[in-house]
Amino acid sequence: MIVAPYGSWSTPITSELLLSAAVQLREVRVDGTDVVWAEGRPAEGGRTQLVRLDAAGNRTDLLPDGFNARTGVHEYGGGAWWVRDGVAWFVNWADQRLYRLEPGGEPQALTGEPAVPRGDRWADGEISPDGEWIVCVREQHAAEGGAAAVRNEVVRLAAHAPSKPEVLAAGADFASSPRLSPDGRTLAYVRWNHPSMPWDDTELVRLDLGSGAETVVAGGSGESVGEPRWTEDGQLLFLSDRTDWWNLYRAEPDGTVTPVVEIDAEIGWPAWMFGAARYAVLADGTVVFARVRGGYDGLALRLTNGQIVDLDLPFSIYSDLRVEGPSSVVVVAGSPTSEQIVARIDLADGKPALTELRAPRDLGLDPALISQPEHVSFPSRGVDGSARTAHALYYPPTNPAFEAPAGERPPLLVVIHGGPTAAAIPVLQLGLQFWTSRGFAVVDVNYGGSTGYGRPYRELLKDAWGVIDVEDCLAAARWLAESGRADPDRLCIRGGSAGGFTTLAALVREDTPFAAGADHFGVSDLAALAAETHKFESRYLDGLVGPYPEAAEIYRERSPITHVEKFRKPLIVLQGSEDAVVPPAQSEVIVDALRARGVPVAYLLFEGEQHGFRRAENIRRAVESELSFYAQVFGFDLPTEEGIDPVLIENLAG
Repeated sequence: MIVAPYGSWSTPITSELLLSAAVQLREVRVDGTDVVWAEGRPAEGGRTQLVRLDAAGNRTDLLPDGFNARTGVHEYGGGAWWVRDGVAWFVNWADQRLYRLEPGGEPQALTGEPAVPRGDRWADGEISPDGEWIVCVREQHAAEGGAAAVRNEVVRLAAHAPSKPEVLAAGADFASSPRLSPDGRTLAYVRWNHPSMPWDDTELVRLDLGSGAETVVAGGSGESVGEPRWTEDGQLLFLSDRTDWWNLYRAEPDGTVTPVVEIDAEIGWPAWMFGAARYAVLADGTVVFARVRGGYDGLALRLTNGQIVDLDLPFSIYSDLRVEGPSSVVVVAGSPTSEQIVARIDLADGKPALTELRAPRDLGLDPALISQPEHVSFPSRGVDGSARTAHALYYPPTNPAFEAPAGERPPLLVVIHGGPTAAAIPVLQLGLQFWTSRGFAVVDVNYGGSTGYGRPYRELLKDAWGVIDVEDCLAAARWLAESGRADPDRLCIRGGSAGGFTTLAALVREDTPFAAGADHFGVSDLAALAAETHKFESRYLDGLVGPYPEAAEIYRERSPITHVEKFRKPLIVLQGSEDAVVPPAQSEVIVDALRARGVPVAYLLFEGEQHGFRRAENIRRAVESELSFYAQVFGFDLPTEEGIDPVLIENLAG
């Protein structure tokens, strides 16, 4: 075993491996005996390809070159494609038009060129029971007026030829999840209005397509409902957090609501993207559902007699549960030791039988090299200074070929997820193993406001963004340093988007324990974000900070740019040039301020990238630059065989 300082260990988990045949599995559908899924491919410019697997095991890429199944609705997208009887419908990223693709054919546009380029966007579609119509969400952008002029509606259009869309539901600021009853006469959909987000206050609406009469089935102030789904016999199921956990309910014809699954665990997930499917109903009425408990996902059954049975499966995260045949489901799933896969789970005999349909790539790694997460809970403080508990996933430095010099403690990366209403997930992420296999400890923090611990925990961030999240990240770092699992002099913090804001906010704290940070397209000026961002999040800060401009002083006080004189720690900033969620100006204002003050700073602007990096060359350059940044700041050497180009750090002495 080689003795070498933490951070300098050589590893087969290089930036090249991160991208070698890497794909991001996003959604899955069942089409007769075929299974279709979406793959995000960094090596193809980050485009989303649709892949069909037939019953004979033949795998076919559906989209020809130049097409990318990705929608810009809400900017985060999701639900950009759907299939039936061999035909695929998809939204193309470049022009945001809706296309129809027959087997062996070329994509045919169903929607015309909008008046504003990419101004008509489509998502979350479904084919009517008779196969003649599509119902979906349409988002229309005007030439002027910004976010205030964007209109979101549920529309119907012909499934097989161009047609003029018919508006079915309008008036609310947002709509999602349009789902038709088996007889095609009733539409269920979810709506909400500013300043609520879909995890705050939403309504489930039942629309009679004959009379146009609408009935609010569930939801309202203080309740988040979502994922409506009709059963084959015409029952309407949906998720609601009315008991503080997203659980499963049934809307009765008389207007009452009946619990189907009520447990102290989270079935639902924040609707950042369209098309979620966290539960499925088998032919006999058995419900298969995913649920998060203690930071880990699990799969369970709700039998027809009401009994809940947990399934013994080797996964810790599930998404896109789809029924396949009478007794099986297809899912996207992953574990701490496996990247996400597409799998079939057959439940015919009451004991799950697993078949991999889209296996993970063969990484060729020694299993002993994989750092497995430990769910940890640690003491933190509330807004009023009171004691409370926060949560995280802790990954120890792991590499069987190396050990550190006696007495040395590892540098720690405190990782902050985006959202901020999201969560750290316990699935194999080479982007984290890239660090642990080099001798870094990593803690992925589920700070107050994160999903997976019930609505009260999620609402800890109300009016407290930049306070609770920062407090929990500082607390995680200190707790690990005090317990001997991290070097108190080499604590680092990194995050993207909302996590980038928390990174910056933590670094300007007078009592920050952090020695360096990495900001990936993060927010530095809250007031500018409120004025510049897209419609979906244009009122998000009302709940996280306060209404603007009434709370302008709070915005000023919590914005890292306001406290630039407190920046003393080195910072690397990575930004996409076409980011519409957090525009480049948000990064550049903080970089310019640090340059002027002589604080060590590195800045990389990636041309053509949006909110998050999708191109292979940019992903590789970003992670290598961040590693080079820490190596220069902390003074350890990088493995020469990787040929990592050092990043330029301005104002770095010596």
